[in-house]
Amino acid sequence: MQDDGKLRLVMKDWPILGPVSVTASRVALACKFQGKYEKAHDALIGVSSRLSEPRIYELIAGAGVDVDRVKKDLETNAKAIDGMLARNNDTAEGLGFRGTPSFIVGKFRVPGVLTIDQFEQVIADARKAQASKG
Repeated sequence: MQDDGKLRLVMKDWPILGPVSVTASRVALACKFQGKYEKAHDALIGVSSRLSEPRIYELIAGAGVDVDRVKKDLETNAKAIDGMLARNNDTAEGLGFRGTPSFIVGKFRVPGVLTIDQFEQVIADARKAQASKG
């Protein structure tokens, strides 16, 4: 993205690893209300150990997030957060995604992890398909 400058990354939380992943996604989304979604996301996604609710709060606190505010924002905005996760799930299932990460590049559905070279190829293919369409 940095080298290209013409790409847009849209991340969607899709908790598919059980109840604790739902909790982690809800907490990360609640962090948006204090402008710290990216910090929370990075703190949670970078952990290789099993998560628990106390560990989630410990990790986001370590990332500079106000945990008390997150808990309040979770309560106040529960309906909006849960609605977003439900829409994300419906979208992922509608696109036929089977796991994360998954990507849409142009009109191409790309499941799984790609190397930089593979991403560059998919982006080039998407641009070529768009150019031939117009």
